[in-house]
Amino acid sequence: MRLPTRFTACLLLTFATTAHAGDGFTFSNPPGPHAVGLKVVQQYDRSRVYKTEIDLATGEPVTGERARPVQALVWYPATARGGKPVTYRDYLDTVPTEDDFTRSPLDVKRMTDERIDGNAAGHREALLRDIARPQLAVRDARPEGGRFPVVIYAPSYSSYAIENTDLCELLASHGYIVLSSPSLGAHTRSMTTDLEGVEAQAADISFLIGYAATLPQADTGKVAAVGFSWGGLANVFAAAKDARIKALVSLDGSLRYYPKLVDGGKEAASYVTPARVAVPMLFMGARPRTMEALNRAENMRTDYSFMNEMKYSDVYIVSMLPMKHPDFASYALRMMPDSAFSDFGDYSRDEVNLQHSWAARYTLRFLDAYLKGDSAGLAFVNNTPAANHAPAHTMLTDIRRHKGSMPPTQESFVRSLAAAGFDKAIPEYVRFVVQNPGFKLDENALIGWGVQLARVERPVQAREIFRLGAHLYPNQSIMHDGLGEMQAKTGQPQEALASYRRVLELDPKNADAIRYVKEHGTAATGASAP
Repeated sequence: MRLPTRFTACLLLTFATTAHAGDGFTFSNPPGPHAVGLKVVQQYDRSRVYKTEIDLATGEPVTGERARPVQALVWYPATARGGKPVTYRDYLDTVPTEDDFTRSPLDVKRMTDERIDGNAAGHREALLRDIARPQLAVRDARPEGGRFPVVIYAPSYSSYAIENTDLCELLASHGYIVLSSPSLGAHTRSMTTDLEGVEAQAADISFLIGYAATLPQADTGKVAAVGFSWGGLANVFAAAKDARIKALVSLDGSLRYYPKLVDGGKEAASYVTPARVAVPMLFMGARPRTMEALNRAENMRTDYSFMNEMKYSDVYIVSMLPMKHPDFASYALRMMPDSAFSDFGDYSRDEVNLQHSWAARYTLRFLDAYLKGDSAGLAFVNNTPAANHAPAHTMLTDIRRHKGSMPPTQESFVRSLAAAGFDKAIPEYVRFVVQNPGFKLDENALIGWGVQLARVERPVQAREIFRLGAHLYPNQSIMHDGLGEMQAKTGQPQEALASYRRVLELDPKNADAIRYVKEHGTAATGASAP
C-alpha cells in the first residue's frame, strides 16, 4: 500500500528522531516492503590489465594475478525478513580486500581496526555503537522471485563500495538490485583525475551491468547508474558508451566540477556529449558556491555547463542547502566526528543527516519514475520541495524537461529513416541536418552501414544508403562501387552501369568496375566497353 505523501513525510521525521537516537548518524527513510539480501562477489575483469609489470609504489616486480579486480557488493530483494543482519563493522571488513582478494581474515581484522581507530577521535563511543548496530541486509539471504531493475552505484574518488550502504539498502528494500564496486584507478588503488582514471571507473560500471545480466532477478532492460562526486562523472562517461543505462543520478557529481573533461576541449573525451547522454538525470548538488568562489576554483569553468547543454534529456537539479560535498556519503557522516561540522553555521548535524535522507528519498522517487514508470514518482520529482513536505528552506530545484526532439546521433537518424522509408534517405538526411546542424555521417559510418545491410540480405536498403553516401561524398569511389553493386542486385543494370562508370572515373584500376562495364557496357551502348 502506498502511503499518502503527508503521512510519509511525518513518518520520515518520526523515524529520524527515533532511529539511532543520540548517535552521530541517522538515516531517516524507513525501509520498503522487501527484505534485503547482500552478496559480496569477487571477480577479475580479464579484458583489462590492472597491475603493471612492476609495482608502481615500490618498483618491485609484480607476481600473481594482474587482471583488474572487481569486488562487488550486491544488494537485492530477499524472500523474507529474518536471519542475522550484517553490522556496519561487517561492511567495513569488505574494504581491505577491494584490491587484493588474497588478504587473510587476520589482515582484514587488523586493517579494519586501524580504520576505526583512525576515525574515532572525538566520537569513539558513538562510532563503536553505530558500527555494531544491525543494518537492513542479511548476508546471502535467499533472493525473492521476480525481476527487478538494476542500479549501479559508483563511489567517489578512490572511495569504497560501502560509501552509501544506507542508500543501497533502501533501494533494494524498494525492489531494486544494487551493485557497487570501489573507485580504483586504471592501475593503482588510488584514482587519478584524468581521462584514464574516469574511463576505468566507467568500464567498471559496464562490467557490473554485464555481471548483473547473469542474475536471474535482474532486469537489465531497466538500468540506472548512481554516482557520488567522481562517480557522478564516471557514470556519465559510462552512459555515453553504454546504451543499457537508461537513467543517471549524480550526487554532487564531478560532472559539475571537472568541465574540462566534457566540454569538447583538448582534454575532453570527444564521445561524451549531451547528444550521447540523452537519458534522464537527477543532479543532487551541495550548497551553491558564490560566483567569486567558483571563479577562484582551479578546475571550474563558469562559462560552460554540460547539464545546460542536455537538451535531449529530462534534467532535475536539486540544490541541498544544508549539505556540503562530503555529506552525500553516509560513510563520511557516520565516520566523521562532530568537530567536522563546526563550519556549518546555522545547520546542525541532525539537519545535515535529515537532508542526506531527503537526497536518498529523491533518488528513490526519481528511479521509480524513470525505471519503473511510476506516475507518483514522476509527480514527486516535478513537485516543489514544499509540495513534497520537505523541510522548509532547505532545497532549490531547477527542472528542465526535454521538448521531444531526438538527439543528433546516428541511432536517431536510423530510427527516423526507418519510419520515413529508406528510399527517402537523401531528403530525410537533409531534413535531419536542418533540424540538427551539428549532425554529420562520416564516410566510414555510411560504408559500414551499407555493408551491414548487404550482409543481412537487405540489398534495397543498402542501395539507398550507398546512394546517400555517393550524394554526400561524390568523389569517393567506394560509395559508387557499393551503389553499383546493390543496383545490380536489385534489378537496376543501367543504373549500375552508370555507377560503375563513375567508379572508373575516380579509380581507373578498379577491377569490379572494369569487369562490370566490360560485361554490360557493350549491350547497353552497342559499342566496345572502355
